[in-house]
Amino acid sequence: MEKRNFLKSIGALGLFSIVNKTSLKAMSAEPAFNMVEPLLPLADQYTLPPLEYSFDALEPHIDAKTMEIHHDRHHSAYVANLNKEMSTNAAAAKLTLETIFASMAKYAPAIRNNGGGHYNHSLFWKLLKANTTMTATAPGGELATAINTAFKDLANFKDLMNKAGTGRFGSGWAWLVLNASGKLAIGSTPNQDNPLMSVSDFKGYPLLGIDVWEHAYYLKYQNKRADYLTAIWNVINWDEVAKRYKEGKMMKKK
Repeated sequence: MEKRNFLKSIGALGLFSIVNKTSLKAMSAEPAFNMVEPLLPLADQYTLPPLEYSFDALEPHIDAKTMEIHHDRHHSAYVANLNKEMSTNAAAAKLTLETIFASMAKYAPAIRNNGGGHYNHSLFWKLLKANTTMTATAPGGELATAINTAFKDLANFKDLMNKAGTGRFGSGWAWLVLNASGKLAIGSTPNQDNPLMSVSDFKGYPLLGIDVWEHAYYLKYQNKRADYLTAIWNVINWDEVAKRYKEGKMMKKK
C-alpha cells in the first residue's frame, strides 16, 4: 500500500507539526499546556506520517505484519475518517487537535475517536525504536531521575505501566504523563481517548503512550497482552520520551 506523502512541517515541538491544521488563529479553548506555532505552513488535510523505520525493525518484539497492518490500515483509516469528518465541520477544521481535545465534549464522537486515533498513533510510532542489542534499554538524565523519584525505580515504573495496560478493560492506552502539578503520573484511557482530552478522567501531557488495542499485538501474542507489554520495553525510544519530558516542563503553565 502506497503511503501518503507526509508534509515535513517541523514545529518547535515535534509532534504538534504532525497533528496541527492550517490555522492556529481560531483557538477558542485554553489548552492545559501552552502550544507553540509551527515554523512552516501546514497541510490542508491530515496526513499519515511514514514510519521512521522498516516494518520488521522491531522484530522479534513486535512483528512486521502487525506493524504493517497497524500503520497502513488502522492509522490510515483514522486519518481518512478524520478528514471526512472535518470536511463537514468548518469550525473544527480551523483548530489544532490539541485545542479540540481541550473542549472535547463539544465535538462529534467521530472527531473524538479519529482525532484521538491520529494523535495517539502519530506519537506511538515515535516512541518505538529498533533495538539490535536484544536487551531492554533504559532512560537517562533528568527523565531517569524523575522516574526514580516518582516510582522508586525503573523496574517498579514498568510494573505500574504494565498494570495500567493489563488493567484497561477492552481497548485503550496506558500512559506516562506530566500532570498539572508538574509530577509524573501513570494511568490509562479507553478507546482512542488521551490525557489531553477534557473528557478524560486521566489528564496530563503525554510522555509515553502504549497501545493496548488488540490490533497492536494479537497476531504475535494472541490474548497474552501481558507478554506484549513485557516485550515492548525492548523497543521504547527513551530519547523521544526524554524530549517530551523537557517539552512538557517548558510548556506547562506557570
